[in-house]
Amino acid sequence: MKKLLLPSALGLSLLCPSLAVQALPSLTPEEAREIARDAYIYGYPLVLMQVTREVATNVAEPGGIRAPINQLTHARVFPDASYTDVVRPNADTLYSAMSYDVSREPLVIEVPDSAGRYYLMPMLDFWTDVFTSSGSRTTGNGAQTLAVVGPAWQGRLPAGVRMYRSPTASGVLIGRIQTNGKADYAAVHQFQDGMKTYPLSAYGKPYVAPKGTVNPQQDMTAPPLQLDRMSGEVFFSRFAELLKDNPPHANDNPILDRMQRIGLEVGKDFSYDAAPQVVRDALDAAPADALKQIKQAFRHSGVTANGWRTNLTAIGTYGTDYLRRAGVAYAGLGANPIEDAIYPTAFVDSEGRPLDGGQRYVLHFAKEQIPPVRAFWSLTMYDERQLFTENPIERFAIGDRDKLVFNPDGSLDIYIQRESPGKDKEDNWLPTPAKGQFSMNLRLYWPKGQALDGVTWLPPAVERVD
Repeated sequence: MKKLLLPSALGLSLLCPSLAVQALPSLTPEEAREIARDAYIYGYPLVLMQVTREVATNVAEPGGIRAPINQLTHARVFPDASYTDVVRPNADTLYSAMSYDVSREPLVIEVPDSAGRYYLMPMLDFWTDVFTSSGSRTTGNGAQTLAVVGPAWQGRLPAGVRMYRSPTASGVLIGRIQTNGKADYAAVHQFQDGMKTYPLSAYGKPYVAPKGTVNPQQDMTAPPLQLDRMSGEVFFSRFAELLKDNPPHANDNPILDRMQRIGLEVGKDFSYDAAPQVVRDALDAAPADALKQIKQAFRHSGVTANGWRTNLTAIGTYGTDYLRRAGVAYAGLGANPIEDAIYPTAFVDSEGRPLDGGQRYVLHFAKEQIPPVRAFWSLTMYDERQLFTENPIERFAIGDRDKLVFNPDGSLDIYIQRESPGKDKEDNWLPTPAKGQFSMNLRLYWPKGQALDGVTWLPPAVERVD
């Protein structure tokens, strides 16, 4: 398999039939298929972001985790087993999120003093690159006002308003607020309710956000699952349209040049039917070819130790590593930069066997292996869909804010199994799915330096209890 040459940003529109006819005679079917596969990987985050937006904004007013464009929505409770909007959700923080569009004017965001509560508010452009992350680690816990402006916006902001320039006119803000169990909801809600968003033209004036438009025909299935079943024709048609408003990054020229060989050209309309058969065949094959790599990229990227994989390279700023960018988008759209959080992931036990809901396991942390963090840590359970699943105690994650029972020597055992490990151990019990394979994420928020070098601290292996 040849090395993937995908660039990293936004920007391709598609097929100019006349160019395609000129370019294709020198292409073999194998070359066309390889280029189409790489183009799919390159465009996957962009199309996924659009589908996610369609699902997340298909409401008249904010509620749950959905809101109209440019309006914040606040998750008031942790996700449960019915939640399917985003894969690998967390049960550590309450989200405050927004899909934004600053093509017409900047958007102002007011954040109140968090009273020492840890939070972070990364913003992602439409290619899923994190271009800023405000919050406790970077801008502190005090009250602050910021403005998201478009890539070409020129103007003056009011005094005291911090500017963040979005590389694309559209993007998302995914705020996460430390929440110490359900008893902490009221305090977090108060912080959330102090947040405000409004267009710059409404600064200093009363403002009432408009109602959103609801499309009753909108597919509300989890976005990655929608892409899993999307044909090559539909994918590349959507990709082409998105590229018109989300131009490529400056370092994307190599992949753009390659894509021109199959008739994909920035700023041009796409016509699947007008493409030569060799191109149509390649585009048809691209989803299966690319998705296999994208899913494997997530499962096999990063540092491997004790059955855990941890991505310690930059997340949120991918350069031309398009396969890693697509893998992160597939596995957890909106993943934080490593300075804010790392996500060791386990699919296998200490012997390399897939984790299975029918087995029993123990995760033993020696005293010196307790995850080193400045904020907090947790361990989260996912089923084969990368989602939460029903369990007897409705517990989807466990961590240092729970009433964990430590051993006399300071070590910690977490019991991972479907049935109760016994009343005396239930404080440390993380239930598994009733059937099928599962995976787990450790989450270390604001990790200390020893967790970031891939050597000093490593998570222990998951041991199967036979």
